[in-house]
Amino acid sequence: MTRPHTVLAFDFGLKRIGIAGGDTVTRQAAPRPAATMLRGAPDWAAIARHVHALAPAVLVVGAPYNADGSDGALLATVRRFAAELERRFALPVQLIDERFSSLEAGEALKKRRASGERRRRIRHEDIDSAAAAVILGRWFQGGGQGGGRRNMKR
Repeated sequence: MTRPHTVLAFDFGLKRIGIAGGDTVTRQAAPRPAATMLRGAPDWAAIARHVHALAPAVLVVGAPYNADGSDGALLATVRRFAAELERRFALPVQLIDERFSSLEAGEALKKRRASGERRRRIRHEDIDSAAAAVILGRWFQGGGQGGGRRNMKR
């Protein structure tokens, strides 16, 4: 039996990076405040605050593939982001297929708002971090070993 671990997930975007955290015991993912892009670069200080606050054992990054499974336009940029996460924080980074995670997250947030469970309006950063939670949920479903995971070195 493996030890429980905290995991931090990222949904990379050109304006914001959605962030979610969870653990391997509950296998529940919870959105955290998104980090913004500053002059085209990730806000590494904001990301570092999340990493230091949760002390994750693994970082998961959503990899943008097209609907047909081919590489998405941002995949090379996301791989550079993942490599920089690994370099800065000396933690293992896994890429996982993020196809349709933003759509799934947006629909879930709309349903919560329509039901009255969520009162405040849905902002872009809410969707970004909810998408990171979807990505982390997929990682948990795969047990962190498969389940749409792709090798970062591909």
